Amino acid sequence: MKLFVIAALLAVAAAATSSYDKEYKAPEITIVSQSDVRNLDGSGAWSYAGSDGTTRDESYAQKKFIVTKYDDYGKEYKEEVFGHTSKGSSYWISPEGERLTLTWIADDAGFQPKGDHLPVAPVHVYELPVAPVHEYELPVAPVHIPFNGKGYKIF
Repeated sequence: MKLFVIAALLAVAAAATSSYDKEYKAPEITIVSQSDVRNLDGSGAWSYAGSDGTTRDESYAQKKFIVTKYDDYGKEYKEEVFGHTSKGSSYWISPEGERLTLTWIADDAGFQPKGDHLPVAPVHVYELPVAPVHEYELPVAPVHIPFNGKGYKIF
């Protein structure tokens, strides 16, 4: 009997009409411009623009960094290493029609995004029992926390 009830419920659910519109077609977005430059030294740049106003530009390069390292006995020495750096920007239009811009740099200092739409720490107001109202800003988390090579944070 339980199997019959379950089968009947499944049959009713399968026969129910769906609100899914099978005729919906997403808007067609085409790439209106595109470039890609690659150099022998490992640097390059690429970009594209879509018909909906979306764009993206990025450039990258190999860069030589001098880092401080420590051997097994704690002796400090300098070493040259190669790293990848990039910078770029993106533009797109929000569903509300606002044009949003995001620019960034990624290098030995870490990833550093910038944009008016990115959140910032709020300013809090607190009141002491006897003292007047004070305002202070919450500290913003650092983008990159430096290490001394031994696994300890440098503050």
